[in-house]
This record gives sequence, structure tokens and C-alpha cells, in this order.
Amino acid sequence: MTDIIIPTDLWEEDEDTVITSWLVNDGASVEEGALIAEIMTAKVQYEIHAPASGTISIAKEADAVVPKGGVIGTIS
Repeated sequence: MTDIIIPTDLWEEDEDTVITSWLVNDGASVEEGALIAEIMTAKVQYEIHAPASGTISIAKEADAVVPKGGVIGTIS
């Protein structure tokens, strides 16, 4: 199982992020590197790519506020 985490190295401030959208459904099969979600800080929108291939399990829904390094789902 591989965690899908909010990156910790994209920006310097200790800002929380908001999951603006999931681009895949819970339980979907994804390929490593596929675009799966979009997140937003106070200033910039970022893309989240699948860290592995497998079946996605979404832990945090769209509009959830998540800190840097927070787990938003898993791929198994």
C-alpha cells in the first residue's frame, strides 16, 4: 500500500492546503504518474500525481483542509 501525501517541498510557508478536486473516483484503477487530484494553497494550485499503480482509496474528500505531509488517500 502506498500513501498519497500532500508534498512538503513545493512551497516554503507552513500553509495548509485544500483539496480542490479529485480527478478519479474512489476505487478506480490508476497508473503511476497519472494526474489524480488538484490542491490549492493560499497562492498556488498544484497537481497531485499517483505515486504508484493500483486501486485508489480516497481518505480526504474535495474541500478538505490538509497540512503539508498529510495523507489524502492510498493506492493498493
